[in-house]
Amino acid sequence: MTIKSSQGGTFLAPGHIHETTDCRAVSAVLSRVGDKWSVLIVMMLGDGPRRFNEIKRMVGGISQRMLTLSLRGMERDGLVTRTVYPTIPPRVDYELTDLGRSLQEPVAALGQWAIANQDRIAEAREAFDAQVEEKPALIAPGQDHSKRMAAAR
Repeated sequence: MTIKSSQGGTFLAPGHIHETTDCRAVSAVLSRVGDKWSVLIVMMLGDGPRRFNEIKRMVGGISQRMLTLSLRGMERDGLVTRTVYPTIPPRVDYELTDLGRSLQEPVAALGQWAIANQDRIAEAREAFDAQVEEKPALIAPGQDHSKRMAAAR
């Protein structure tokens, strides 16, 4: 249930986040800590500082650009620190901050939940997909049967 406030914000049912601005703040935080790369980076940095290329090797499939953007965003949000050592070539280490380390437990719990429920999720997906395939597609005005069948795929 939502209720409009006199100040233009939206309130949710009692006991939930109450103001739109709170929802936006939570959403912004969750978009950082909940994206797949940040979760993997937190897991990789859990054992201590790592160099950029070491993280890149450990986090399979991430591009150099995406790793750079993810680490920069995590640094901006106070989750990691970046230490540059004046060597040739320069050595850069990334390490979780106290705030970043506080994410390890929720990330591990989420990972354990995903592992424990992966079979149930796969079954639910299969059941959903089978149900969708059984339903005939809706025919839009002027749409012929071949277009309807193509849309159903």
